[in-house]
Amino acid sequence: MIWILNLVLLLFLVVCAIEVLRTKDLLSAVIIFEAYSLVMSIIWQQLAAPDTAITEAAVGAGLTTMLFIAAISKTYRWEEE
Repeated sequence: MIWILNLVLLLFLVVCAIEVLRTKDLLSAVIIFEAYSLVMSIIWQQLAAPDTAITEAAVGAGLTTMLFIAAISKTYRWEEE
């Protein structure tokens, strides 16, 4: 039963990675990247590595996402009309 969850999580990781590459909007890419990091922390927990899972959740999903959003907020869009 647990292998079904692991398979779904791995499939979600692949879909997130492809969508980050395909998206044009930077904020959307950051949000997808955050979801990727959260799922990755769940996978680390499933692999019996709780210290790595906590680090991934704190740094990958938390700190990095906030830094990316802060960097995006300092920039502005160039749109062609």
